[in-house]
Amino acid sequence: MTNYERRVGTVSRGIRCPIIRQGDNLAKIVTDSVLEAAKFEGFELRDRDVISITESIVARSQGNYASIDDIAEDVKNKFGGGTLGVIFPILSRNRFSICLKGIAKGAKKIVLMLSYPSDEVGNSLATLDIIDEAGINPYSDVLSLEKYREVFGVQKLAFTGVDYVQYYADLIKECGAEVEIIFANQAKAILDYTDCVLTCDIHTRARTKRILKNAGAKIVYGLDEILNAPVNGSGYNAKYGLLGSNKSTETTIKLFPKECKDLVLDIQKQILDATGKHVEVMVYGDGAFKDPQGKIWELADPVVSPAFTDGLVGTPNELKLKYLADNDFKDLSGEALKEAISNSIKAKDGSSLVGNMAAQGTTPRQLTDLIGSLCDLTSGSGDKGTPVVLVQGYFDNYTN
Repeated sequence: MTNYERRVGTVSRGIRCPIIRQGDNLAKIVTDSVLEAAKFEGFELRDRDVISITESIVARSQGNYASIDDIAEDVKNKFGGGTLGVIFPILSRNRFSICLKGIAKGAKKIVLMLSYPSDEVGNSLATLDIIDEAGINPYSDVLSLEKYREVFGVQKLAFTGVDYVQYYADLIKECGAEVEIIFANQAKAILDYTDCVLTCDIHTRARTKRILKNAGAKIVYGLDEILNAPVNGSGYNAKYGLLGSNKSTETTIKLFPKECKDLVLDIQKQILDATGKHVEVMVYGDGAFKDPQGKIWELADPVVSPAFTDGLVGTPNELKLKYLADNDFKDLSGEALKEAISNSIKAKDGSSLVGNMAAQGTTPRQLTDLIGSLCDLTSGSGDKGTPVVLVQGYFDNYTN
């Protein structure tokens, strides 16, 4: 019997699917699409392959949509409809502009506080060079709109050409609210203007809420607490509210998908029944990576993966091959080196390698964050038409 040694490691394949609509049986569509791709492209599924589904088609199949009027009603009910501080939003037409319309419709006046020199995910409102030259301390200084314009003028985002300061101001006024814009990085600064605050930051929201409440704010909610329950039959997300939402139309948003653990378990079972293979399944949104050119951190969703099967819990537990080759086995080469490294890998007993020098330089991130980032890059955000990604060989190592 000849030993078979695979010559290819991890492979990521975008899987083409039909356009998904509300009410579609997504588990069956995903399963059928993967099986048909395997048949027509000539590959086989294996145990521990990962099937990943983009969050957008999950939310679409759930019909998880809401209107600006739904947002407005929730905001008015929670804050009373007067002056509202809206702090630390990201600068995005896709992610925040429609949310802002709804928020503005639910208040008499919006005091919009923008962080500078950039928002939470790296969209820039100013340059550090100009800040240094002007003697401004972004950690403590609060800038009025007039001061911002005096120092920075009109700053347009490089990729979109949008002046978000003017764009957001116009949106608020068009929705019938007064607007005042300030620039600050200390959450407490908003309390000089209003004690009713909606904090719109994503990954730092718990800290921001704590700071505001400790400083005496009267009403504090996060974006994750707006539409965390249905309003007039609208879509909602009990855990994340408006976080992770995207623009659908000029007056509606698609929310982050609701509970979808049942979906990933259903797909896992359907693949097992059809092929006998035990695959892992996850839903993914934004990848967790940063663009070195635009300095934008991609993760505008609250998490990379809102649902996944249990085999994707944890972090990689890998040895660094170059460390072994350059240190432990520096005097070996060829087949002897290959055998020594293979034996080291096989000797792993499943216990954590954290702190082991032979694991330094490996990536200590959650598996779902790593695989979700790979899938986000594979599927893209445009017209590839591959909202499902099949990752094979991710859990292979040098010995497979």
